[in-house]
Amino acid sequence: MPLEVHITTASATDPYVAAMLREHAAEMHDIRAPASLHSEEPAELSAVGARMWAAWRDGAVVGIVALVVIERGHGELKSMRTIAAARRQGVGAALLSRLLEEAERSGLYRVSLKVGRDRFFEPALHLYERRGFEETSPFGPYREDEGSVYMTIEL
Repeated sequence: MPLEVHITTASATDPYVAAMLREHAAEMHDIRAPASLHSEEPAELSAVGARMWAAWRDGAVVGIVALVVIERGHGELKSMRTIAAARRQGVGAALLSRLLEEAERSGLYRVSLKVGRDRFFEPALHLYERRGFEETSPFGPYREDEGSVYMTIEL
């Protein structure tokens, strides 16, 4: 059953968002090989001018997503996260839709992402594929990494 959420713009310095980012980074350190880690800390996202959105339910953040412009017309989806209790209930799909709408509205023509290849990330991979993302080669600062999948969508 889809989870009703309200999506707002967010800041990496908001305590609720920062807590989710730290939780995300900690979990990624537990399940990803060091060479595959690229999760961002709140200060890093702020420093690169990330635009962020948060999904809220009953006064609590249940999901976040960030968009960073990596070159003219090309953005990167960063740090997408849904709390465990809200997974597989449409939160990620709602956040992804908002990010893609805002990316297109701001003049981006492509959005790319890097996601893990192992079982933990299968729901995310399926979500991205359903939305039209296709596998691509590494982009921006990334290099080939057997533990990661690189994907992109043309807007």
